Amino acid sequence: MKHIITSAQTCLDCKDPLCEKGCPVNTAIADMIRLFLGGDIREAGEMLFDNNPLSIVCSLVCPHEKHCEGHCVLNKKGTPVNIGGIENYISTYYMDHREFVKPAANGRKLSIIGSGPAGLSLAMIMALKGYGVTIYEAFDKIGGVLRFGIPDFRLDKCILDMFEERLVRVGVKIRKNCMIGKNITIDNLFRDGFDAVFIGTGVWRPKTLGIKGESLGNVHFAIDYLKTPEAYDLGKKVIVIGAGNVAMDVARTAMRAGARDVSIMYRGGEETIPAEKIELEHAKIDGVKLDLHK
Repeated sequence: MKHIITSAQTCLDCKDPLCEKGCPVNTAIADMIRLFLGGDIREAGEMLFDNNPLSIVCSLVCPHEKHCEGHCVLNKKGTPVNIGGIENYISTYYMDHREFVKPAANGRKLSIIGSGPAGLSLAMIMALKGYGVTIYEAFDKIGGVLRFGIPDFRLDKCILDMFEERLVRVGVKIRKNCMIGKNITIDNLFRDGFDAVFIGTGVWRPKTLGIKGESLGNVHFAIDYLKTPEAYDLGKKVIVIGAGNVAMDVARTAMRAGARDVSIMYRGGEETIPAEKIELEHAKIDGVKLDLHK
């Protein structure tokens, strides 16, 4: 808590906050910090939640270095305000203390296909407006890429379980292990009284390399591996092709799964690596090697 307050106190409270311009969801960062330091943490949390119901998640996994913190004026000569940490503290407090209750129904029904970040956000927003919301999820757990594409060491999945419990409190029905398009079709949804259908199924198809030997069993796709790493036996020596944030996640996960020699192979120099600097540094600390080709 102390370091969060200390970082918040370094905010210059700019009249034209560049950090807000760098935020993809237009978070009122200056107002958030002002309310936080003024003791109005619940008001700050409500503001964050109303702007982005998944603020508690984004505060952990959003690439702050490229967005809000990267635009902070303090970043030019020193250390930027720890915006992600402040947002996470406020959002966690708010989610723990807000009383989530089911509002009066407005008589309209919405079905949401997919429980990734888009589906979860929309479900919360519309349920609080009185819509009868039903989520259809193909897997046995909600979260989509948040659960199956981000390792636990970056996003504790108990946060998603907590969010699910809050959704149920406000009246959202969640049907798991139910893939729309097989036994139930979109036409069936409209037949059964839904006024609208939102499709947020995500993009789960991996990008292949298209090289000889790719089908022989030693080449695996990151999106599949991160979904269930325990299902793979990668051996002790692993090479990860690519150097984005996902590559860092895969490399660090492989190290934790028992690999002893993990290298990231990338076609450029370290200065051109697309992953966030902090993710690259974490990978290095975990023992991941770099095989770069300028």
